[in-house]
Amino acid sequence: MNIIERVKEYVLERINEYKENADDHYDFWNEHIKYVYEESINLAEKYNADIEIVSLGALLHDIALINKVGDRKDHHINGEKIAREVLTNFEYDSIKKERVLKCVYNHRSSKNAKTIEETCVADADVLAHFDNIPMLFYSAFIRNNLKLDEARSWMKDVFEKDYNDLSDRTKESFKEKYEEIKKIIIG
Repeated sequence: MNIIERVKEYVLERINEYKENADDHYDFWNEHIKYVYEESINLAEKYNADIEIVSLGALLHDIALINKVGDRKDHHINGEKIAREVLTNFEYDSIKKERVLKCVYNHRSSKNAKTIEETCVADADVLAHFDNIPMLFYSAFIRNNLKLDEARSWMKDVFEKDYNDLSDRTKESFKEKYEEIKKIIIG
């Protein structure tokens, strides 16, 4: 089993534990991580980035949320610490490990990314929101308990923030799809 398969297995185990024990039984894999994972690989291929680094960064980017460690606002910081432990336990190459950890730490916006791999994970995290719009409805109506007009406004703000967090390169290639999504969802 290669390192990506081993980390994926670890992440899926943690997700299953979360689903079983959390009040919301949220399925991180089917609602978010798999989209980030797939989008990050697509971007890595498109931008000629290191697919192994990007794949591991995508799999581990929300590990603090999955493990329920710390506050959501700090999940990139806590995630980097957990990812370090995981990769160290798997005896992953130390130089590559540091590159993966930067992907985890900087996944919240491509504006923080310093490498193409970090950009791929950060952009994929955003694109995942557009790939799974029902998850945003869930967040609006269930997690945030918003009324319809409030949800529309909230989603408009989320879409704009997410789109503006994309790297210029990804933003340009995604622009047409973004405009269509806004038109359909927000009106």
